Amino acid sequence: MSRLVQQFRCLARETSGAEIAEAAAVLPLMFLMLLGIFWFGQAFSIYGAITRAAQDGARAGSLPYCATCTAANSSSVNAVTAAQNDLLAAKLDPTLAQYPSPAPSLVSCIDGSTAVSCDSSASASNFCVQTQVQLTPTTQGASGTCGVSFSMRYPYRFWLPFTSINKQTIWISASSRMRMENQ
Repeated sequence: MSRLVQQFRCLARETSGAEIAEAAAVLPLMFLMLLGIFWFGQAFSIYGAITRAAQDGARAGSLPYCATCTAANSSSVNAVTAAQNDLLAAKLDPTLAQYPSPAPSLVSCIDGSTAVSCDSSASASNFCVQTQVQLTPTTQGASGTCGVSFSMRYPYRFWLPFTSINKQTIWISASSRMRMENQ
């Protein structure tokens, strides 16, 4: 029995090959962390791109003119076109964008109702463009600032093996509001 204990002690003191065993234990975790950093960086990049698209959509929707539009919803057409162009410039597919869930509940500038629905025209099918909404609350005798609200969400699929979020789709949301321009 003491001979067996002596052999185990000798093996425990032996250090040859320890580096390989340590590397075999640490490298998979390090690569998993690097993959996580990469995929979360991609998600952050998409978030920046769709936030910029929402800002440009709201800005374009707040302008009072449309050189190529003839429909009554020209501000919605402007907003959607600007957002689609931004998404294409960021190499994102605009057809993957969807209405936010739930849609923002905003107050109307026209009649004061609290349910301004998203524009349901064919041009705004993937985006929620709400025109003539109050951006600031009304005060005594003064009306609030009217503007445009633009919101959307975009899918992103993680690929992070051996984790609970592997191949799960998350929805990245973005919205922006802009004051209506008068000129």
